[in-house]
Amino acid sequence: MANTSSNVVFDDIFTIEGIDREGKKFDRVSRLYAHSKNYDMDLTLDYNIELFPLEKDQSVALALASSLARGGTAADGAAAEDEDKDRDVWRPDGQGRRGLEDDYDYVMYGKVYRFDSGNSEIVTAYASFGGLLMSLTGSFRHMTSIVLGDPVYLLMRK
Repeated sequence: MANTSSNVVFDDIFTIEGIDREGKKFDRVSRLYAHSKNYDMDLTLDYNIELFPLEKDQSVALALASSLARGGTAADGAAAEDEDKDRDVWRPDGQGRRGLEDDYDYVMYGKVYRFDSGNSEIVTAYASFGGLLMSLTGSFRHMTSIVLGDPVYLLMRK
């Protein structure tokens, strides 16, 4: 799980159990269904198959992060200075400092828009990445750093 000195709020390894179970609805988008190895979490995720082709039974590392900046946010007077530095962590012209995206093959940016609590232990977090949706279900203990309404980066690698 993520440590306090990192912007990563969740990470685990998922094994894909199925893709497009309800049929294919879009040309370039598929929906995967996966289960995590470490935290017993269930994931449903829409993703671009042209940018990141995946197959059933494949394992992928998935992380959710509050920022692409490496390291944590400063709790002292350096916070404003760090904020200015973090503004250009990712730039399409490659001129910014390199962040967490360098360690992954596929990155999406979105927002956590809903939390559902099934019972006292199990919760589901929902996020939208420009219309590509994610649901992550499991013990609330593994999702304490995921905050409703907060922006979030989803990062994946094979």
